Amino acid sequence: MTIPELFLIALGLSMDAFAVAVCKGLSVRSAKARRALLCGAYFGAFQALMPLLGYLLGGRFQRVIASVDHWVAFILLSVIGFNMIRESFTEETLDDDWSAQSMLPLAVATSIDALAVGVTFSFFRVKIIPTAVMIGATTFLLSALGVAVGAVCGDRLRAWAGRLGGLLLLGMGVKILLEHLGLLTRIS
Repeated sequence: MTIPELFLIALGLSMDAFAVAVCKGLSVRSAKARRALLCGAYFGAFQALMPLLGYLLGGRFQRVIASVDHWVAFILLSVIGFNMIRESFTEETLDDDWSAQSMLPLAVATSIDALAVGVTFSFFRVKIIPTAVMIGATTFLLSALGVAVGAVCGDRLRAWAGRLGGLLLLGMGVKILLEHLGLLTRIS
């Protein structure tokens, strides 16, 4: 996978965290840097950790499913993408709790999809450390920005962030499948 492809995946994965960060920002009267950085740190750290764990798990099963890895990547990315789009149409309640007990479950929940993507990365032998750092940094920045945007702009961005992230992941899954089937030439 190329760096631009990995960056698009990082953007797609970070959109869930961005959407939740926007909601967290909605719960405050004004954007405070401390809260934005806290949200970015929680979400960025877990978004970096989960693909690494997925990669390590996927490496154990790589030989078993190497002949169908493109289908696994397509299905995982498609399911994650469809779920993000579906969830973007639901209403969420505002949560103004910034404690570790509140932030930790949100960080885990928004990064579960990154675990599945990490499994996919193992099939393509992606350099996981720089990729995990890119995903974590992208998520950190977008989550911190999301808190500020939520405090200023409101709820309408949450839905669009989820839809955009879902479409990016769907597109990457289709691209991987089409390349493997020879219907699309790989650009390196």
